[in-house]
Amino acid sequence: MLLDVQLDARPDGAADRARELVGAGVAGLFTFEGPHDVFLPLAAAAGAVRTDLMTNVAIAMPRSPMHLAHTAWDLQLMSGGRFRLGLGSQIKPHVENRYGATWSPPAARMREIVLAVKAILASWQDGTRLDFRGEHTRHTLMPPTFVPGPNPFSPPPVLLGALGPLMTRTAGEVADGLLVMPFHSHRHFRERTLPALGTPASPTFRVLPQAIVAMGRTPEEQHAAALGVRGLLAFYGSTPAYRPVLEVEGWADVQPELNRLSKTGDVGAMMELVTDDMLHTLAVVGTPEECAAEILRRFGDVADRVCAYFPGYAAPLDQVGALARALA
Repeated sequence: MLLDVQLDARPDGAADRARELVGAGVAGLFTFEGPHDVFLPLAAAAGAVRTDLMTNVAIAMPRSPMHLAHTAWDLQLMSGGRFRLGLGSQIKPHVENRYGATWSPPAARMREIVLAVKAILASWQDGTRLDFRGEHTRHTLMPPTFVPGPNPFSPPPVLLGALGPLMTRTAGEVADGLLVMPFHSHRHFRERTLPALGTPASPTFRVLPQAIVAMGRTPEEQHAAALGVRGLLAFYGSTPAYRPVLEVEGWADVQPELNRLSKTGDVGAMMELVTDDMLHTLAVVGTPEECAAEILRRFGDVADRVCAYFPGYAAPLDQVGALARALA
């Protein structure tokens, strides 16, 4: 199994950080929609290393499919055919109040966005007339001046991040792969995600699981890693959209209290609600070798690569490399 890790750097430091991570042995780098642009660090990395690159995820609803297609096309060129466009929907308060965009039922909207992006990419690659007409977006004008021409590396795959059954089914129907949201348990993945996915429409469809990892070799390292992971688990757990993950494990009652505390800013109290049982169920905990064994147990029969997060702590490069070697 191949290891992808987050390119955890600002755009001005992304090239150097990419070299470090690739030098440690990781197979791919991804960015997420956080405090910096999701695409620019990948552009910097594409000029520094030859490795797989991915947005994980770019928030799609506030963006035009045309903008997404152009950026994905150019990153596919810059990376030598190693780019994957990972898209996600975000929740209503962020779409409306952070991005200033319009909210609509997300699964139907994401279906349309994925299909529109793929229609634009196909028109550039094959020279076919662009004629996409949806409920929220329409793309029927493509003068030759704006056509980049066929991509020598073929159009990049379009992946969709999903948690609930509707979005998961949508990914199987229209996308090239499913990005399994990092906040999940083995039971939720097996009992909810895979049944909802069904049989994907594309014969080359791939499942890309993600894991929140608390990794360390010494008790001190593992304690620091667990603190960072508890903070992320508390944040995810406070969001109503993630309640089904807690529900399947019998922890649904924790979600409203986490949500209440999140509104007061009491992060310490939120982290105290994340028990050891929750930590080991919702995250992967241990030495690099133990973490690799657990990741392979959870996903080894359905995936050939995994995205690992090391939230709130600095995973040593030698341990990241050891994790990559153990997975391989």
